[in-house]
Amino acid sequence: MALKPTIYKFNISLSDINRNYYDTLNLTVAQHPSENPERMMARVLAYCLNAQESLAFTKGLSEPDVPDIWLRTLDDQIALWIDVGEPAVERIKKATRLAQTVKVYSFNAKSDVWWEQSKGKFALLPVSVFRFDANAIDKLAGLVQRTMTLSVTITGDSAYVATDAGECEVEWSPLQTV
Repeated sequence: MALKPTIYKFNISLSDINRNYYDTLNLTVAQHPSENPERMMARVLAYCLNAQESLAFTKGLSEPDVPDIWLRTLDDQIALWIDVGEPAVERIKKATRLAQTVKVYSFNAKSDVWWEQSKGKFALLPVSVFRFDANAIDKLAGLVQRTMTLSVTITGDSAYVATDAGECEVEWSPLQTV
């Protein structure tokens, strides 16, 4: 019998000072049985950084040929492909052929090794790559509850996240931008 995902509900008050974008997001996020809370919260943060109308979570780990998050146009083209983690170069190369814009957000302690091994090949691709601070993602994951109200304020290269359970600041580094 297959394990079922764990469902989380997030009510997010988003203030993205960088883009002058303000919204209230009501997200239902399915955590795959093989996904840890750190990866799930990195997905939520990546969603907030790119929030716009029609942006959506996909089936993610359950469907390996699609990104974690995408934005599809009215004619069903992929306008934005977002992967979270340390994807293979071949996967991102395919994504750049399918989508207008491709972004990758890495989030854990092994991101440095992955990037050092892959950056030469990624440099040949039109993809933006960002690395979340792993310790901050760990702290953010420690605040997770099945139903949460969050305030996320994005400015510069950091997001300040406040919840009833606590608060933290998550910074990221752009590794490659296009």
